[in-house]
Amino acid sequence: MALPRLRRLGAGLAVLAVLATLLPAPGLAECLRGANVAGAEFGDLPGVAGRTYTYPSRATLAYLRGKGMNVVRLPFRWERLQPRLNAPLDKAELARIDETVAMATGMGLSVILDPHNYAKYRGQMVGSAKAPSSAFADFWRRLAPRYAGRDDVIYLLMNEPAQISAADWLPSVNAAIAAIREAGADNLVMVPGTIWTGASHWFEAQPGGSNAEVLARVADPLDRYAFDIHQYLDADFSGTKTACDRVGDAVAAVDAMTRWLAETGNSAFLGEFGGHPRPDCYRGLARMVGRINGRPDVWLGWAIWSAGDWWGDYPLSIQPVDGEDRPQLVAISRLIERRNPEEKACSALKRK
Repeated sequence: MALPRLRRLGAGLAVLAVLATLLPAPGLAECLRGANVAGAEFGDLPGVAGRTYTYPSRATLAYLRGKGMNVVRLPFRWERLQPRLNAPLDKAELARIDETVAMATGMGLSVILDPHNYAKYRGQMVGSAKAPSSAFADFWRRLAPRYAGRDDVIYLLMNEPAQISAADWLPSVNAAIAAIREAGADNLVMVPGTIWTGASHWFEAQPGGSNAEVLARVADPLDRYAFDIHQYLDADFSGTKTACDRVGDAVAAVDAMTRWLAETGNSAFLGEFGGHPRPDCYRGLARMVGRINGRPDVWLGWAIWSAGDWWGDYPLSIQPVDGEDRPQLVAISRLIERRNPEEKACSALKRK
């Protein structure tokens, strides 16, 4: 179809409207491959910026971009951004997030905003009397307009809900999504499951139903959401053990997740995975990334855990030391580039 030959404005607008439903969203055309940039979730509350917690430096963001990455997942604490429920956002903390978003997107990195709270606010479970779903929705209603309409800013509702059933988590999910849309934001939303949103726990029985059963009832007026999935490679899939001795089980869990996504018409993002500096982990990381890269029809991409200026000798860190790449990043470096047309027009990122 030769758009320049269209003579009538009305016809042209109609054609463009049709194309908009078929093409990947601007700014998110390629599959997302990147890293978490930890630090803003560090320390006890309230904390002091630059002393007990930190946002990523320009150098860290530039390093990741230089490796070919195109997305960062940005953890931060809900309580620092909104010190009281149902109250205005803290201007100083919001300015720090603004600055980070501007730096990252200015380099060509998309940013996933990640309230890193495990479905709790000051220790109170979201959906409880002291942290009701309405307060969680209020938080997103205040934050969502800040970056509304931007395809390079993605809203992850919450990091790793734990100690809550999927059935109890779902009302808060749907309340938050409704608030985001009511605020006028059409950004991509990422939805985590419970039990730390692990692929290995997606089908696990819970009171009221598994993540797979319950989260089939996610409601988004724009139908523009994906699931945020995590999967580590160690004995209990927590990422805290030294050996990556369950790579096969972890990959099998991701494969089961892939089948479910394809069968249900959903998409997902591998928001956390990682391993210690040892050969079994290097092989496992490459195998995991290869699996995700191989299914751009259902997987938006991945973000390894984790870069961050203050990690020091943390064993899962991919932050360079004295200019040297960490071996975990070396292990997956050849898999970062989006190599073929399907990966460069990631069908999982199309607007539904």
